[in-house]
Amino acid sequence: MACLLLLLVAPAKAQFTYGTTGLLHMPTADMQRDKTFMFGGSFLNEHATPARFNFNTYNYYINITFFPWLEVGYTCNLFTAKSLGLDKHGYSGFTNQDRNFSGRLRLWKEGWWKEWTPQVVVGGNDVLHGSAYGGDIGAVEGAGIRGNTYFQRYYIAATKHIDWYGKWGVHAAYVYSKRIGHAFNGLALGVDYTFALPETSTLNKAVNKLNLMAEYDSKFVNVGAKYACWKDYVNVVAELRECRYPSVGVYFKVHLK
Repeated sequence: MACLLLLLVAPAKAQFTYGTTGLLHMPTADMQRDKTFMFGGSFLNEHATPARFNFNTYNYYINITFFPWLEVGYTCNLFTAKSLGLDKHGYSGFTNQDRNFSGRLRLWKEGWWKEWTPQVVVGGNDVLHGSAYGGDIGAVEGAGIRGNTYFQRYYIAATKHIDWYGKWGVHAAYVYSKRIGHAFNGLALGVDYTFALPETSTLNKAVNKLNLMAEYDSKFVNVGAKYACWKDYVNVVAELRECRYPSVGVYFKVHLK
């Protein structure tokens, strides 16, 4: 029963690198509250993005959970003039953007059958883009997809919450992508922890707003943290990709219901 109550009150974390719900890079089975509108922006180190983005960049995104079992997101990642060859024509700075859509569908809710059963979600990122070479979705060149599906991946994820000296989230996922320069195929594992100190002091209340995250995203080990600046409405997230390359983002939540 404690785990079920925890599921109801624990806020879901936004994956600021993709503009969806998740940890840092790996997907999870967490879902936002029904009718949650989320928007945010991030600074992304070049090591946190696909190979096509061989420069530090920024993203911004909007995301809405239409039902407690369906989430849809729209994310834009900025290109520099140099990366597109436009600097030769007098352009500079950020001059274009890559757009991609994401979707997540909950198949099984945590605790539906037994208290110990995890939540299960399937989803994908960059799911509507076609190839820049002919417009076919998933155009193949040799062993990998090329074109403008830079962030494309598909996954199934499971999450279990545990109330033990704080609030834990334990996550596992299988990620599939053959995107050239961004191939993540295999098992991903992660954990996050939120303090649950007695709120008898201002310091304890401040510490309880901190969420710590660590993951293996099927390729790299990443660590990071989220801090809820104002309840769960304004959140700041920071990560160290491969435990050394920093990125940071902020996102806002509005509950429409």
